[in-house]
Amino acid sequence: MEKHVSHQEKVGSYMDTLARVLSWAYRKIDAIDARMLLQHVLQVNHAYLITHPEEPVSALQAGAFSTLVLRRESGTPVAYLTGERAFYDQTFKVTPAVLVPRPETELLVDLALETMTEKDRPYRVLDLGTGSGAIAIVIAKHRPQANVVAVDLSNDALSVAQWNASNLGANNVRLIQGSWYEPLGADEKFDLIVSNPPYVAEHDPHLQQGDLRFEPSIALSTGENGLACLRHIIAEAPAYLVDGGRLLVEHGYDQSAICQRLMERAEFEDIKVHKDLVGIERVCNGRYFM
Repeated sequence: MEKHVSHQEKVGSYMDTLARVLSWAYRKIDAIDARMLLQHVLQVNHAYLITHPEEPVSALQAGAFSTLVLRRESGTPVAYLTGERAFYDQTFKVTPAVLVPRPETELLVDLALETMTEKDRPYRVLDLGTGSGAIAIVIAKHRPQANVVAVDLSNDALSVAQWNASNLGANNVRLIQGSWYEPLGADEKFDLIVSNPPYVAEHDPHLQQGDLRFEPSIALSTGENGLACLRHIIAEAPAYLVDGGRLLVEHGYDQSAICQRLMERAEFEDIKVHKDLVGIERVCNGRYFM
């Protein structure tokens, strides 16, 4: 009879090498995820894994790696396991208190920076629902003369954003706790408002699948079939924009048309829709004139 071998025995002996532990992990999770987790445990880069396949892995390291692999197999996002995620040209701390920054959101940053053509101008920028602070901080780093205000309802999220701002040296970001525009002064005006708000419908079955099961629902889903936050942000934006100011909002794959209509109702002009890396309409862009 074949002896049952536990995962600890498979990856936890002194005979383990990088190649062996990765081979074990590849049978359980995506290869890219496996490499990222092993790089995290060993504190090495991808090139090291490629060039040192026979490098020994200690029992302690193998045990730590196997624990992360099994958690990933159960669905926990890699970013929560490693505690960080690369976004744009920075690496951010992430915890289960914040949404994991996604590549498609980099489009929002690209468009924001394209709008801010004068690098030395002290633009005023508002980021609504900042989460980890990724959008606000990248904008602040690329436009160091800008004054960026970042708002989030969650104090736990703001703690993460504050750590990221301090760690990345984004001294021109001011973090405020509150719901959307509520904590702002009535006379505050911005050249640019950006937001990646919750836009998934509350009962969307995708919320019970994959990584989304582990991310904060407050940052993912909302009422009115996923449109409640978008409606509020767009409708109230004119009161907080300077003459000629812009609003950029990320939205769901099927929400482009309604976002355009909402901007038209709020009397925005020069309304455009921009596609993400895979060709999905992802960001609505409008300009407001008084």
